[in-house]
Amino acid sequence: MSLNEINTASTEDAYAVFESCCCAPKWIESMVNARPFTDLDALLSKSEQAFSQLSDQDYLVAFTGHPQIGNLKTLHEKYANTSGTASNEQAGMSLADSEVLEEMIQLNQDYLEKFGFIFIVCASGKSAQEMLDLIRSRIGNERSVELNIAGAEQAKITNIRLEKLL
Repeated sequence: MSLNEINTASTEDAYAVFESCCCAPKWIESMVNARPFTDLDALLSKSEQAFSQLSDQDYLVAFTGHPQIGNLKTLHEKYANTSGTASNEQAGMSLADSEVLEEMIQLNQDYLEKFGFIFIVCASGKSAQEMLDLIRSRIGNERSVELNIAGAEQAKITNIRLEKLL
């Protein structure tokens, strides 16, 4: 898809394009309404600006568009709407041994129970061990701190998806 195609798409089509990158309606609406974009930098800048305007509730909605790290089955099944822009984000997990996967699955459950949302990390380029180390280091955080970290990770993931889109 080209930037011109995004700029000239109908509101409904543009909404669907941006939803494939992040499912938070407030972010999507900001992006749709900010068109036209002059270049990739303007698109990414607007994305960052839109993320800075989101509430905690908006971030929680955005997080629902992600599978749990290490849950490769849900990555392909439940999250088909982001599959085009999310492909290979968890590639490092597909190479993990069963011990790492088992611990990641357990820590994911512990994290979800503690914080009320799934562990969000920009997994692109990270090994399974790196992601396991990150969840271990973050699970001790206070919820407000963790929500801020997860929100920043969401913004990184979305910008990578926007770049892939073009």
